[in-house]
Amino acid sequence: MSTIYPRRKALNGIMMTLCVVAAAIGLAWLGLILGALLYNGVAGLNIAVFTEMTPPPGQAGGLLNALAGSLVITVIAVILGTPVGILAGTYMAEYGRFSKLTTVVRFINDILLSAPSIIVGLFIYELVVRPMGHFSAYAGAFALAVLVIPVVVRTTEDMLNLVPNALREAGSAIGAPRWIVIRSVAYRAAMSGIVTGVLLAVARISGETAPLLFTALNNQFWSSNLNAPMASLPVTIFQFALSPYKEWQQLAWTGALIITLTVLGLSIIARSLTGRREG
Repeated sequence: MSTIYPRRKALNGIMMTLCVVAAAIGLAWLGLILGALLYNGVAGLNIAVFTEMTPPPGQAGGLLNALAGSLVITVIAVILGTPVGILAGTYMAEYGRFSKLTTVVRFINDILLSAPSIIVGLFIYELVVRPMGHFSAYAGAFALAVLVIPVVVRTTEDMLNLVPNALREAGSAIGAPRWIVIRSVAYRAAMSGIVTGVLLAVARISGETAPLLFTALNNQFWSSNLNAPMASLPVTIFQFALSPYKEWQQLAWTGALIITLTVLGLSIIARSLTGRREG
């Protein structure tokens, strides 16, 4: 008995030390990456980045068309994917919680959550781009919408499952139909969590490059035609980072900084909404 506790204490200390060292290594690499991004990205951050188009090789310019294209494609993807995700999550939590269909859908949804985004890009390429015969912003939005859906499905289901059944029973007790109880009671109670899921989905697709390479491709010029190739910030960063031109490389660093700050802001907002709900 006297030797067991010192041995457990020593083993606990060793494991705690290893955990702290592992966390410190991870944070150190993260700090180096963020430090390099800030150092190189801030140097090219100016008003021209937001007001000028992507430049030809060897010239200065901005990222206006890429920023606008990313915004348009992301908004369309969220509009397409969010209703599908919310409705699927609602069915799984409210109507078919214990059904076999829900088990199958949940399993497929978990696969989509962890599937590489390039597979989604190839799928939409075969489904949309090849039949249409050309790349387009529509195809890019469809690809990103497929990535939005599983995140929203999982969050909606989890948030609705956290709503106490007593609230639903109270609504049913006064004679309200089930769909009204879901809309007026369950949705209101889970609203902050559902919005958090949508924000997390936006944060996920903000930096996706592979799906857009197979669908929206890119465009060096300003384009408002959704049925044609459209510029996007992730693809522009990818192409500019691989180029031999210093001006393009600087714009790639600046674009990466903009995406990082955007994702960070969305994550903070989502975290604050989650904390407010828990409080």
